[in-house]
Amino acid sequence: MRIGLTLALCAFAALAQAAGKDDGVLARGARDGNAPAWAISAATPAGWTRDCCTYARAIGVNAVLYQGEWSGKPQRVMVLNVWPRQLPALADEVQADHQRYLQHDPAGKVSGFAVRHPAMPCEASVYQGSDHVDDVLVFCDPGAASGVRLSWSMAFDDADSSRRALLDDFMRVVVASRWAKDAAAPAHGR
Repeated sequence: MRIGLTLALCAFAALAQAAGKDDGVLARGARDGNAPAWAISAATPAGWTRDCCTYARAIGVNAVLYQGEWSGKPQRVMVLNVWPRQLPALADEVQADHQRYLQHDPAGKVSGFAVRHPAMPCEASVYQGSDHVDDVLVFCDPGAASGVRLSWSMAFDDADSSRRALLDDFMRVVVASRWAKDAAAPAHGR
């Protein structure tokens, strides 16, 4: 069943370019060193709630998308993280994350595939945990001039009967997300 998850994600990644309508800015970040102020816009699937400022801040991320009421559990929540670029290449970010995951869960399994994002290179990882919780994590690189990298992630129980629909929504959000310079944002620390 778990191999089917990876195959389904690979197949969907090829079709995901037909993403939904962009809902506008989901998260913003202030200028930080050489990184200009930024804004991330993303499409929100029907039935999902966008949050940049309440629950997202409480758990230390830039934004979350969730269905129904906020549960505080990581399963079935799309998480956006944006951080200053530190490693030289996107592949280095992915490899470092794989190593951290396998150190945390040596019995876990990791697989990956490229994501056909129309505006930036992205690479996905599927983490199949020994705890029967699976994670999908997509790292994207909006380019050297952005000064940042970003990721979208979502966890779900490996036996979740809704996982195909969840993954479809997740991949639509990933390929519809866009980085932009945000001239209106205040400088960091103001």
